Amino acid sequence: MTAAPILPERQEWTVDDLGDLPKDLPYELVNGRLIVPSPTHLHQDLCVRILLALEVNCPPEYVVSIDLSMRIDRRNEPRPDVVAIRPDHVDRSPVPVRDAILAVEVISPESTFRDMYDKARVYAHAGVPTYWVVDPLHERMTLTEFVLGPKGDYEPAAHTDDVFVTERPWKVTVDLPALTARRTGLRERGEA
Repeated sequence: MTAAPILPERQEWTVDDLGDLPKDLPYELVNGRLIVPSPTHLHQDLCVRILLALEVNCPPEYVVSIDLSMRIDRRNEPRPDVVAIRPDHVDRSPVPVRDAILAVEVISPESTFRDMYDKARVYAHAGVPTYWVVDPLHERMTLTEFVLGPKGDYEPAAHTDDVFVTERPWKVTVDLPALTARRTGLRERGEA
């Protein structure tokens, strides 16, 4: 087992500072704050299921990815859990945010405020047209779809704990009851 890298003490980080980090360190930079996430299997499984739902009708001018760094500005380089982008940059990271048409965040206990508020403001300011927040922390999983409003802020377009169907960014169906049942089944297998 290797030791975790020791990160320099800083109050505020910029993208210029990220070059000093180990290349294999998964990080996010949100409003100048460095975040080193450690997702669980349940979190990653849910991200993959959402990616697969998005890929069903994905047009050839877009690709869907998980955990991809998005370059926004000097203080922000978030890693959406799932993102739909143009395929121009399939072999590089970070990707310019202008190529994103959808960012998806799956809430974890440590990221609720960051995903609902901080990242929402960052993605909206960057012009990402659609933002989904999936909340698996309750008995029934929910998905909230936000779209950019006329003032450049996100406005809720849909919120459900049922089967979610949208045309943004293309026709997508996410069966939240099935995902909730899958999560429950995985937890039960872990307790057995």
